[in-house]
Amino acid sequence: LLEKMADVSLKEAALIVGVVAACYWNSLFCGFVFDDVSAILDNKDLHPSTPLKNLFQNDFWGTPMSEERSHKSYRPLTVLTFRLNYLFSELNAVSYHFLNLVFHVVVCIVFLKVCKLFLDNRSSIVASLLFAVHPIHTEAVTGVVGRAELLSSIFFLAAFLSYTKSKGPDNTIAWTPIAVTVFLVAVATLCKEQGITVVGICCVYEVFIAQGYTLPALLDTAVQILRGKGSISFSMLQTLLKLIVLMFSTLLLVVVRVQVIQSQLPVFTRFDNPAAVSPSPARQLTFNYLLPVNAWLLLNPSELCCDWTMGTIPLVESLLDVRNVATLTFFCFLGSLMVFSLRYPGDSSKTVLMALCLIVLPFIPASNLFFPVGFVVAERVLYVPSMGFCILVAHGWKKLSNKSVLRKISWVCLAAVLFTHALKTLHRNWDWESEYTLFMSALKVNKNNAKLWNNVGHALENEKNFERALQFFIQATQVQPDDIGAHMNVGRTYKNLNKTKEAEESYMIAKSLMPQIIPGKKYAARVAPNHLNVYINLANLIRANESRLEEADQLYRQAISMRPDFKQAYISRGELLLKMNKPLKAKEAYLRALELDRTNADLWYNLAIVYIELKDPTEALKNFNQALELNPTHKLALFNSALLMQESGDARLRPEAKQRLLHYVKEEPQDSNGYFNLGMLAMDDKKDMEAEAWMKKAIRLQPNFRSALFNLALLYSQTGKELMALPVLEDLLRHYPDHTKGLILKGDILMNQKKDIVGAKMCFEKILELDPNNVQGKHNLCVVYFEEKDLIKAEKCLVETLALAPHEEYIQRHLNIVRSKIASLGAVEQSSLPSDGTAATETKKNSFQNLKEAKREKTTIQSTGDNKEHSKNKKPTEKISVDKESPKKSTKEIKDIEKKRVAALKRLEEIERILNGE
Repeated sequence: LLEKMADVSLKEAALIVGVVAACYWNSLFCGFVFDDVSAILDNKDLHPSTPLKNLFQNDFWGTPMSEERSHKSYRPLTVLTFRLNYLFSELNAVSYHFLNLVFHVVVCIVFLKVCKLFLDNRSSIVASLLFAVHPIHTEAVTGVVGRAELLSSIFFLAAFLSYTKSKGPDNTIAWTPIAVTVFLVAVATLCKEQGITVVGICCVYEVFIAQGYTLPALLDTAVQILRGKGSISFSMLQTLLKLIVLMFSTLLLVVVRVQVIQSQLPVFTRFDNPAAVSPSPARQLTFNYLLPVNAWLLLNPSELCCDWTMGTIPLVESLLDVRNVATLTFFCFLGSLMVFSLRYPGDSSKTVLMALCLIVLPFIPASNLFFPVGFVVAERVLYVPSMGFCILVAHGWKKLSNKSVLRKISWVCLAAVLFTHALKTLHRNWDWESEYTLFMSALKVNKNNAKLWNNVGHALENEKNFERALQFFIQATQVQPDDIGAHMNVGRTYKNLNKTKEAEESYMIAKSLMPQIIPGKKYAARVAPNHLNVYINLANLIRANESRLEEADQLYRQAISMRPDFKQAYISRGELLLKMNKPLKAKEAYLRALELDRTNADLWYNLAIVYIELKDPTEALKNFNQALELNPTHKLALFNSALLMQESGDARLRPEAKQRLLHYVKEEPQDSNGYFNLGMLAMDDKKDMEAEAWMKKAIRLQPNFRSALFNLALLYSQTGKELMALPVLEDLLRHYPDHTKGLILKGDILMNQKKDIVGAKMCFEKILELDPNNVQGKHNLCVVYFEEKDLIKAEKCLVETLALAPHEEYIQRHLNIVRSKIASLGAVEQSSLPSDGTAATETKKNSFQNLKEAKREKTTIQSTGDNKEHSKNKKPTEKISVDKESPKKSTKEIKDIEKKRVAALKRLEEIERILNGE
């Protein structure tokens, strides 16, 4: 009969689907907010590149369970569903919200099936519809992280339904449903911890529903057995056996769970749950008062808030506090219901008993009775308890509607409740559209929670609205003056506004609020891990001042001494040590950080930078490769490893360097540096047309790209397209009028190709204005004088040039040629170089060997870094930025230069023969 009643018809399922869709359709337009950021956006366990085993080693937020900073929330099956979402749609929020909506529909349908075990068909539908539309569920359904509640509830209810089938004919035991129940309990627990409480509900069901005992009858039987006047019946033995199996299974699950958290409770601060660290009787009075607060949210969900921590609910510190009346009233009402349900037989008392079990038992893990939790009130934890509430309401409505006098008004009231709840849910969903809307809606309900002011500030900060963000952060410090995180937020915002002095003052206030050293006591037990970032942020701020580097290092070391496993402190200190030109110590810092986390691609990247500083490109490349193995899309590792391969001079590495640069430009299509270096690779491979295309693309993205403009001009010059190089050089010199090598190349082209001696002369004179000791520019100007047939001036010029570079043989030979010419022809019969411009050609050859150096104006690597704390959605930055400078020439380049020098010397001999012949 129970199984028949428990069947859900297609019409009933369709009704529930329609109601849920009508209430939650707008949730599909919401983004990732609040805890979603940490659980989804910042959680590497969602990425396909992360091994699946990590899901069972890390907590809900992607932090290893072994780390003390872990939240200890072990929900690998929920994270697995997030990973499936990521596989199909990556970070498209619509798919995540849609799946939550589907799960809520499933819960409502399974809940209807459960209701039919204790209520008639009509009342069951009422309970299920009330559950479907109740506004308290928006946090669990519209907030993506609420999926843990949804999944756990599905298996929670399925486990209970399975257990109801464990009673066979003649009160025998059906073991298969019990085995299925144990399995489903384990699955529910792996979705969220409260899943294990269904075992308690199964035990109550077995004793008081399946076996039909009342509490007085049970006590009477126990007394008779203890007095030896009765014996344990077979049916009671069967019941005891089932209960023992259930309790043993539960104990096993608890042992496994304790092993998973390594017998460590998570670290919460007084800001998360003020009552948890309060003395008696404030602690007990406040925890008991929170029970009627939660009950009131179920009764009247008009004022909902996403965050009830910190000062939201003031502590109940005295027995005379008027709020104790609410606590007393709640316990009296709850007690009367329990007495009714346990003392009297009948269907009504059984329904009330199961409703109370659904309210009380799943709420126990969040009640602070056995261990402190990281919140004061959390609406999402009322998802399962609200099932019992809905059953109670539906049962009460049934009693009223059966009375002819109250039938109509009961239907009107029911319709009004369902309609207003549905409207409230629909409206509440819009609050979850963005972080700004969510936290602003929370501030309307509660202005005494500093965390809400901070989070609105964070939302504005993400939009780069630093001025408004600062106002909210300052308000947070006023609401909670001892909130370390709020002062850190103020400091960071001042830094973003370039108000360094104010930023340092705020960080110093935050630092002063940190607890002082207590001998023999660990810091980790009393300090929130993110609060230690105050040392990192303060050090990052003051290290911009070169005279305070040692002071910054002292702060990093202080953070490490307080928490030896503080990975970010080692990372930041490594960056600082590189800046202090202490690469060996930086290497030690990064190796220590790698001991704590070998799966961090950024750490391997930073270590590669250290090896570059240590002039060990082989080890640097190995570390770049390790970073890319962990994160194949690590942009900086792709880019800088390609540069390292390119500059190695090993032609065998060029194809891989090209592939990495192509991958880089795919990831960063707007970065001109990627295209420029592809062009440089093509130049190395003598692929002139390809090099030209890449250079032009780089220039299109960055019209004033100095290196790209010069190297494109040089490419044209090398390939006989000197006239095409001129407009490129004009662009270069318009942006960079003091570009010496550009002036040399332009002067060379003007003199040799355009025969524009005046224009060439202006280029070389400009060089000497910028650098009077520039040998190349001065020598070329001497050649111009020679072309102008001013041998006396040419001689004087070459003498000055030789004084600047006395070891350059070609200058001495040119001087000898000019003097010989003066001696043979006299001052009147001055002659010029042959019309084919051979002397200028030699100048070009000598210029070219120096110009070739400019070809290597590439982007190289430099270590910088900064860290910022964020209460919810910003993790510490661990990457190294890039800077641009000219690296040294490779061996191959030097050989090329030597070949051109030999060619230039041969050409010089021809010039000398021509001059002497004349």
